Amino acid sequence: MEKIYITTAIPYVNGAPHVGHAMDYLLADVCSRYQKMLGNEVRFQAGTDEHGNKIFQKAKELNIPTKEYVDQNANKFKDFIKKLNVEYTDFVRTTDEAHEKRVQEIWEKLKDHIYLSKYEGWYCSGCERFITEKEYEENHGVCPDHQKPYERLEEENYYLKISDFKADIRDAIVSGKMLILPDFREKEILKLLDESPDVSISRPRAQLTWGVPVPGDDNQVMYVWVDALCNYLTVLGYPEQDIADFWPALAQFVGKDILRFHAIIWPAILLALGLELPKTLVSHGMVLSNGQKMSKSIGNVVDPLEVLEKHGTEAFRYFFLRHIDTFSDSDFTWEKYENAYNNELANDLGNLVQRLATLAYKNNFVYEKAEISLPDEYRDLMKEFKFNLAFDFVWGKVQDVNKQIDDDAPWSLAKNGETKKLNEALNSEISNLLIANKMLEPFLPETSAKIAQIFTNQIDPPKEPLFPKTK
Repeated sequence: MEKIYITTAIPYVNGAPHVGHAMDYLLADVCSRYQKMLGNEVRFQAGTDEHGNKIFQKAKELNIPTKEYVDQNANKFKDFIKKLNVEYTDFVRTTDEAHEKRVQEIWEKLKDHIYLSKYEGWYCSGCERFITEKEYEENHGVCPDHQKPYERLEEENYYLKISDFKADIRDAIVSGKMLILPDFREKEILKLLDESPDVSISRPRAQLTWGVPVPGDDNQVMYVWVDALCNYLTVLGYPEQDIADFWPALAQFVGKDILRFHAIIWPAILLALGLELPKTLVSHGMVLSNGQKMSKSIGNVVDPLEVLEKHGTEAFRYFFLRHIDTFSDSDFTWEKYENAYNNELANDLGNLVQRLATLAYKNNFVYEKAEISLPDEYRDLMKEFKFNLAFDFVWGKVQDVNKQIDDDAPWSLAKNGETKKLNEALNSEISNLLIANKMLEPFLPETSAKIAQIFTNQIDPPKEPLFPKTK
C-alpha cells in the first residue's frame, strides 16, 4: 500500500462556484477513488483562498464583516463539493489560524531567497497580479480576462528570487521528475520560465489590508503566492510536522490559466524550502459554452448548480468526465447534455442493467461471483491521467455487453428450454457487465454501487430505471 497525496487549486471566494472549479474537484476525485480502489491510502486536499483586496472590497460593499463574508462563501464551496459527491480528506482555508501561522514560518524559511525592492510597472486588480511589459504590449494595455486597463503602480515589495531556481526547475521538467500534463503545456511553461522575472510576494499594507502580516515588517502583507500556494503544505501540518509520508504529491490538479504559477513560482518555493517537487501537474482546459468562452457580458455562463439539478450528480459527473476532455478545452450545450443523458446513460447503461437483471430474475439465475481484474489498457489510461479516454474505454465495454446480449439472445434460449446455454450466457454477460462496472467506480460511484448490489447472488431487478428517460 502506498500513501498518496492529491490536491486541487483553491478557488478565490469572491464569487460563486463555476464549472471550472467542478473540473478540478471531479478529476481529483476520480484520481483519489482510483488510488483507493488499488488499495492505497489517500490524502485529498480542497480549500478556499480568502485574502486579498477584491474580497475586502466586496465585503465592504455588502456592509458585512470580511470574516463573515468569507465564512459564507467558503460554505458555498463546501456545499458545492458535497453536491458533486467529491470525497476530500482535508479542507484548508487561508484564514485558518493554523494556516496563517504556518505560512509565516514558511516565509522565515524562504528568507535567504527574499529581497526588498521597489516596483514600478503594470498591475491588474482583477487578476491581483503584476503584469510584465511584454504582457502589457501583447494585450494592448487591457486585461483580456477582465476587459479593464492595467494600472500603473509604484511601490516597495518583497520579492522571491525565481532566478535562483530556474535551472533546477527546467531540469525537473525536462527530466520528467515534475511531469506537466498535457505534453504541449510543458513547452509553454519552458518558454515562460526563460522569461519569468523574480516575483513580488508582498504588498504594502496601505494597498492590501486583508491578508497575513509579513513577519518582522508591519508595513507589508503577504501576497497570494506564499499565502495561497503554500496551502498544499500547511494542510499537511508543514513545517512543524513531518510530511514525508505524503509529500511529494502524486498529482496537483489545476486549470490551464493558473498552470504557470504552479509550474514556476510553486516549484521555486519548494526548492527554496528544500522540498521535492510534485510528481505531476495535471492541467485541464476550459469548459466552453456553445463554442465560446463563458462570459457574463456575453450571457452564456453555465451555472453548475442548474446542471446538477437537471438530472442529478451522477449525470453531471458522467458528462463532465466523459464528454469534457481531461486536458483540452471542450464544449457544453444543453442539447449535448440531454443527448448524453438519454441516449447513453439511460439507454446504454440503464436499459442494459434493467433487461439483464430482469432476464436473470425471471429465469431463476444465481450468479456465481468471480474475481474481477482491471484491464491493462484501463490501468494505463488511468495512470496517465487520461480520464475521459479511460471513461470512453469503459463505455465501450458497456456497449459490448449490450451487443453480447443481442447476439446470445438469452430469451430464445429460455423459450427453447436450453437451460445450460442460458446459464452460461447470463453468467458471461453479467461477469462482463461487472468488470465494466468496477471500472466505472471512480467515475460514477453511486451508480456503480447500485449495480453491484443488483447483481449479487440472488439478482433483484431495480424497481425504477437507474436513469429515467426524459421527453
